Amino acid sequence: MPKLIENYIFMQPKHFFSYFISECLIKSNGSDGVEDSEIIQLYFARNERAVEETSKKYRNYCTRIAHNILSNAEDSEECVNDTFLGAWEAIPPKSPAKLSSFLGRITRNIALNKYDYYMAKKRNKKFDTILDELNDCLSSSDNVETQYEEAQIAESISKFLHNIKEDQRNIFLRRYWYSDSLTDIAARFSISESKTKSILFRTRKKLQIYLQKEGYFL
Repeated sequence: MPKLIENYIFMQPKHFFSYFISECLIKSNGSDGVEDSEIIQLYFARNERAVEETSKKYRNYCTRIAHNILSNAEDSEECVNDTFLGAWEAIPPKSPAKLSSFLGRITRNIALNKYDYYMAKKRNKKFDTILDELNDCLSSSDNVETQYEEAQIAESISKFLHNIKEDQRNIFLRRYWYSDSLTDIAARFSISESKTKSILFRTRKKLQIYLQKEGYFL
C-alpha cells in the first residue's frame, strides 16, 4: 500500500475524518448506558469504574473496528483492551469532545499497527482489497510527499467529503473508516451490493478529480 494513502486515510484520522466521524456516523453507536460526560468525569477522578463503563458502552463498537481490519478475534480483543488502557492513560489531560470518536481512533491505530506487523502473512485479504480500492484513486509518489504537507491533502479530502451527498459520504466512511464489507454496507443502507460498489467507485473517481483540481497530481 502506498505510504501516502496510509498516512492520510489511516494514520492521520484527526485530519482526515475527525468532523465526519463525529457528526455523521458515531452518533448511532454507543447510545446506551452512562452518558459520555459522566464517563469522562470518572476518568478525571481516576476512578477505575471509568474503564468498566467504557467497556460496557463501547466494547462492541471498538471490537467491530478492530475485527474489520484484523479478521482475528483474539487480536481484536487485545486491541480493544489496549484501547481502554490507552484511554485511561490519555484522560486526563485529554478531554475528548466525542468519546466514541476518540476510542475509534485509538482502536484503529492499534489495529493498523498490528496489521502492518502481520501484513507479510496476508491474514486479512478483505482489508487488502479495501486498500487496493483506494490505490485506484490515490496513487503515491515521492514527489507528492515532498511537495505537499500531509495535513493539506488531508484537509482537501475532508472538504471533498463535506461537499458530497450525505449517503455517498456515509457509505464511503463505512467502507474506508470502519472497513465494513460490501455486504454489511448494502444491508445497512438497504441497497444492493452492486449499487454499493457503484457508489464507492464513483465517489473515488470524484475524489481523484477533485484532488487533481486542487493541484495534487497523484
